[in-house]
Amino acid sequence: MSDAEHEHPHPHPHPPFTPDDGDEGLTRRDVLAGAASGLILAAAPSSAAAAATRTTEGTAGAGRASRVTQGRTLVHADLHNHTLLSDGAGDPALAYESMRMAGLDVAALTDHATLSDGVLSILDPLLPDGVNRITGLSRHGWRQTRELADAANEPGVFTAIRGFEWTNPLLGHINVWFTDAYTDVLDATLMGGFYRWLTRENGSFGFGDGGADGLAGFNHPGREPGRFNDFRYQPKAHDQLVSLEMFNRFDDYLFEGWADGVSSPLVTCLNAGWRPGLSGVTDEHGTDWGYPEGKGRTGMWVTENTREAVRRAMTERRFFATRVSGLRLDATADGAPMGGSIRRRAGDIRFAVDLDRGAEWDGKRLDLQVLRPGNGVPEVADVVEAAAGRVTRFTVPVNADDGDWVVLRVSDPTQPNAMPGPGGHPCNDFGIAYTSPWWLDPE
Repeated sequence: MSDAEHEHPHPHPHPPFTPDDGDEGLTRRDVLAGAASGLILAAAPSSAAAAATRTTEGTAGAGRASRVTQGRTLVHADLHNHTLLSDGAGDPALAYESMRMAGLDVAALTDHATLSDGVLSILDPLLPDGVNRITGLSRHGWRQTRELADAANEPGVFTAIRGFEWTNPLLGHINVWFTDAYTDVLDATLMGGFYRWLTRENGSFGFGDGGADGLAGFNHPGREPGRFNDFRYQPKAHDQLVSLEMFNRFDDYLFEGWADGVSSPLVTCLNAGWRPGLSGVTDEHGTDWGYPEGKGRTGMWVTENTREAVRRAMTERRFFATRVSGLRLDATADGAPMGGSIRRRAGDIRFAVDLDRGAEWDGKRLDLQVLRPGNGVPEVADVVEAAAGRVTRFTVPVNADDGDWVVLRVSDPTQPNAMPGPGGHPCNDFGIAYTSPWWLDPE
């Protein structure tokens, strides 16, 4: 067996779990000093395949080429950030460069769209400084974000994206990317109104511009009490709703609300019928866009580092959530990449997991937890010991009668989960990453 391979035997020493009854980090000055020697940014696969990434600490991260799939390269992304254009503290003109200097290859500004459309937007030039902290993104700010993103965008090297965050303080917040238009809670107040806007073509049926040209994602799921009408499924928005945040800032959202008797956002969302990929974000509201170490970010598997290829990877759910910079995670289930379909109803599913963060983590003990649908919290079908810098291969029996999705969670068993679930749950350790789900779709 080669050094790059770690085989887990078929027997499963950990039985499926059944629930019991029962901003800190490096300063930006430190990071910029480490980055001054130059960061290796994502390029087209021809030049990026052998390249390493850098962590926010300035040390070498993992290479960008997967050991288990071909035709894609890894880029590091942060798709949720704020500026003075809504309730952030930082100058939007500095945000994209800050994220690029932090070693990110793909970055988005997504200021809050709250109350500032319509009459408020018309009066925007007359409103006092700081009012956007309450009213949110204006039409002027929306145009400015596009100008800044277009100026920062460098195809093949750095992808800058414009977006916004639809912000309902009770129902939840949803990011939208790639649209020409935006909407807020004055125009689309409730979930039904938002989904109608999202799926509406521009100017159709005599209405204003819609969001059918965009993609969307559930933000910090469960933080707001309405939880998107408890993730009530809307089939028409299925293809556009591409992400669910699992890491937001320093928090792992797997068990969000569990202590108050609310089911896991992951379980509720996926069981409702949505099929999002899983993401991590910094949700920056200060001036340290892209920093410090430990905040959420997203790894994407793209054909090239361009807006078109990033959009395709998001649509295909070819991305993973993490809160560790420089991490490479790729995985297949019966040969299907994360976000894909497993073409059988039941049986032993063979996983291959490529997990790396460069020399600093070489051989580091980690766990792979196989998450399956559960009642309130995910069931854990198996816990497999893994090591960074290796490919881990193992099999797990699954049955579509128990639910149609599978997720892998990467964890550090030596550290606790600051947001734990039921006593004795295997995921009460420190979460490092989540793959996007696979779906049991028998032919």
